[in-house]
Amino acid sequence: MDARAIFSDVEFQPADRERWTALAQKALSGASFEETLVSHTDDGIRIDPLYERAQSAEFLSRQNAEAPWIITQRIDDPDPKRANRQALEEINQGATGLSLVFDGAPNAFGYGLPGTAEALDAVLEGVVLNRTYLRIDVHPSSRAMADWLVAILTKRRADPAKLNLSFGIDPAAIFAGTGRLRMSIEALQASMPQSLAHFFALGVPGVLLEADGRVLHNAGATEAQELGVMLASAVAHLRLFEEARQALLYAAPHIGFSLSVDQDQFLSMAKIRALRKLWARVQQACSIAPSQAAIHAETSYRMMTVKDPETNILRTTLASFAAVAGGADSVAILPHTITHGLPEGFARRIARNTQLIMAGESHIGFVSDPASGSGGVEALTAALCEAAWQEFQVIEAEGGILRSLAKGLIQSRVIEARNKRIAEYKAGKRAIVGTTVFPVKSERPVETIKADRHPAPTDGTVFCEALPAARLDELIGAAS
Repeated sequence: MDARAIFSDVEFQPADRERWTALAQKALSGASFEETLVSHTDDGIRIDPLYERAQSAEFLSRQNAEAPWIITQRIDDPDPKRANRQALEEINQGATGLSLVFDGAPNAFGYGLPGTAEALDAVLEGVVLNRTYLRIDVHPSSRAMADWLVAILTKRRADPAKLNLSFGIDPAAIFAGTGRLRMSIEALQASMPQSLAHFFALGVPGVLLEADGRVLHNAGATEAQELGVMLASAVAHLRLFEEARQALLYAAPHIGFSLSVDQDQFLSMAKIRALRKLWARVQQACSIAPSQAAIHAETSYRMMTVKDPETNILRTTLASFAAVAGGADSVAILPHTITHGLPEGFARRIARNTQLIMAGESHIGFVSDPASGSGGVEALTAALCEAAWQEFQVIEAEGGILRSLAKGLIQSRVIEARNKRIAEYKAGKRAIVGTTVFPVKSERPVETIKADRHPAPTDGTVFCEALPAARLDELIGAAS
């Protein structure tokens, strides 16, 4: 008998939240609805078990909704010749971008290319620059690095119109990650406008200044803290452009963003979407037409584990999926063996192929902003915007990003959030698969490239409390 005939005369009661809640409470058999089905983020944002479709939603896509995201691979080998071979291999096997990470960068995790013009020239030997997205990861000598890169582009007669560059200059990220600056805050703020005017005169496209939240995330910041710090950095960059007498309308597109994404898929998606809305809000406050934020996402270092490192592949897959679905313009995956040392070819290939499969087989980027209209993600996005804006306002009241760091105020809030999170792991309220739950009986040997870790630089003129990267498994004492 046709099932449609059976149910043709059946009348179903209209679905509503009250009825669903009553059924859910009945199924809980007396257990608390709030404690069982409702959760909260590190910022205290409430996450309900059920959401209705958002009645109004803003379309938040990548800068170019019709183009795929950039598959970026980290190049951080201290040997420039070996790094060059890695770079060429990555591009030949499908990567469309390179992230050059130099020694001393807060996100180098102990390794990195030598900070010299010769090393930069060597690692880019044979790289077709007009077909490859190229970013310089934050480095204490970022401004000199930019000059060196411009010299290489000039020598190779590269067409500026065909380049896609990010110089990654972020004094706040350097200050927070390393705990020192090579010149005073006053001297930095006085000299940067002249350098920016110089870059504009060269006509080099792409991102000149970047607001990098990865340093704060890997040190233990909440999502709202990471976003608030990025906003404060971006506003500080706008002030520098203004001092350089550059029209903010034309300067704003030269400011980019880098953030971390972790295995919390929906929260990471919402964080990227919130950043786009927040940047548009800042530009509107400056009375300029909003430009699309250029967002680079890198998988979280703090979530990576030493034990059972293959579980890191699952974590980075979830994180990179969230980055793409959330609308990141470029994505870099940390190789799963990075906690054991400098990753070798197999781990790098897994990181690269994860993105290639998402792009070529899963077609994750086929739909722009797939979360638009989702009740849960839209609610998270809006709540993150409000919490991040409050953090941004606090930092501004403290004198801006650099002065807040100099006073240790941002560090205090980040460490407080980190300690609260670690206490929950130690109490068993949170778990790390393969480390605190379901550990393997015996760990397998992990292959890495032999390379010495570089000590953190100590020279500087002005100092603050550093916020080095700290993994969760280390902090809870489960990494050994």
